[in-house]
Amino acid sequence: MNYVEWSRKWPEAAAELLDLVGAAESEAQHPGMSEASVQQRIRLQHQQIGGRLWRNNSGVLTDTDGRPVRYGLANDSSKINKLIKSSDLIGITPVNGVGVFTAIEVKKGDWKFSGSDRELAQLRFIMLVQSMGGIGRFQR
Repeated sequence: MNYVEWSRKWPEAAAELLDLVGAAESEAQHPGMSEASVQQRIRLQHQQIGGRLWRNNSGVLTDTDGRPVRYGLANDSSKINKLIKSSDLIGITPVNGVGVFTAIEVKKGDWKFSGSDRELAQLRFIMLVQSMGGIGRFQR
């Protein structure tokens, strides 16, 4: 069963899950705002509360000998990368004097969750972070 089938069978659970990870359907927070602008805004706001967020580029390039070199969190192989995709911003958020691992998947202002394979892989990373006590969410 894929996500779309599951969400049709369990619509309340799907709505609760999307709300938990910041992907719930609502009016766009910043319609027309590009992903790059949203990212800058998130990073500035996070710094104002004493947190730090860094860009987590992910992909694969070939070195001078033609060997693939993978980079980015959770990008150990193409097989793994299809199942789980680490968030755009990785960092630390201060919570009651403790630094909490934070993962933010940045989306443009009018983005809506579609359940694509890519979004589901991003959701898996966010859910993993949350399951271990970290902060993980989609942000637009």
